Amino acid sequence: MSWSLATFNVNGVRARLPLLLDWLKQNQPEVVCLQETKVIDADFPAKAFAELGYQARFHGQKSFNGVAVLSRAEPAEVLTGLDDGDGQARVLTVKFDHAWVVNLYVPQGREVGHEAYAYKLAFLARVRAWLTERFKPSQPLAVVGDMNVALTDLDVFDPKRMAGKVSCTDQERAAIQALMDWGLIDTFRQHHPEDKQFTFWDYRLPQSFKRNLGWRIDLILASKPLAQACEDCLVDTAPRGLAKPSDHTPVMARFT
Repeated sequence: MSWSLATFNVNGVRARLPLLLDWLKQNQPEVVCLQETKVIDADFPAKAFAELGYQARFHGQKSFNGVAVLSRAEPAEVLTGLDDGDGQARVLTVKFDHAWVVNLYVPQGREVGHEAYAYKLAFLARVRAWLTERFKPSQPLAVVGDMNVALTDLDVFDPKRMAGKVSCTDQERAAIQALMDWGLIDTFRQHHPEDKQFTFWDYRLPQSFKRNLGWRIDLILASKPLAQACEDCLVDTAPRGLAKPSDHTPVMARFT
């Protein structure tokens, strides 16, 4: 059975709902992980997705954070958070017949030395420990989402300008690498090892999308059994060029 998995930081699911619904109609992935939904669970627009044939599982909070998983199939199991009492809505894990899918919204970190930066590194370490406790690399498993880290210099528009700044520090890259060392493969790099392709263009940089001043920080990481079944992983830049877009754009991988 062939299926597709997408990740998309929507930067407000209600604000981006028409754009997102159009994208779903055009691409029809089986599973979609959303980040930064920015809505409490009671106000999540599940009905709009149901009308397109998607079930919605969500873990939200008011005005910021929030993760959701849309799927054609009924999930076999749903896990919220990391079992450690952290009140931030950043992790939602869903089990399907073909794979576990872990949806992450990694903290941005603000700036090096800020308490938010320390929280980001601690969060990634907690995710690594949680993966070790709950799963095995031999299982079909995907860890996807907005990682808020450019893994290498190839993944940022100006490595010299960004060197040592948040999302490009050695410590953050090492924290993501630790996740991958557990047994995860970057599916985009698996198929496009040299492409300079971005997934995020900051609103604060003038004409950032038009000038392609971006970062590749939205990832679909897969365990070896799942990565071996990955036919391709592509970035769809079209939504970022639309009116009132998210600052991110979707990434989608296809599996057999």
